[in-house]
Amino acid sequence: MNSAELLADAFGRVRETVHGAVEGLTADELTARLDGEANSIAWLVWHLTRVQDDHVADLAGTEQIWTAQGWFDRFQLPFATGATGYGQHSDDVAAVRVDTPALLLGYYDAVHERTVGHVRGLADADLDRVVDENWTPAVTQGVRLLSIISDDLQHAGQAAYIRGVLRRR
Repeated sequence: MNSAELLADAFGRVRETVHGAVEGLTADELTARLDGEANSIAWLVWHLTRVQDDHVADLAGTEQIWTAQGWFDRFQLPFATGATGYGQHSDDVAAVRVDTPALLLGYYDAVHERTVGHVRGLADADLDRVVDENWTPAVTQGVRLLSIISDDLQHAGQAAYIRGVLRRR
């Protein structure tokens, strides 16, 4: 297994976790919050997808799926086009509402497909390309991809936990 295959496998595990957390839920379950300040499954999955979309588009030098495929219009959220969820507050979490899992999973799957296409095309040397010099040490493409995977798995795990709590009530 080479590095590209390993990264594609890791993103595939994120996909499995996201789908497991979201499939079969109602609109009420997707937007339920365990308390008034907690994140919802809808917000968590939207956020992890937005971050992946934003970061991978930057790495690939492409437009984000969010705008290129019209997902911004489909979601009809009261946020700026570039919003990814960073720095959002409780009212913003409540604003992420979806009628069915299909909207969340449609956007997630489109981003996942582009992500896997990007990583499968990488050679090991491509992972060493510096993509952000605002950190010490500078961030390479490989480190950025691992960061995305880590962040995505944490949020997908949170969504799966919320699903479990909701289904036990």
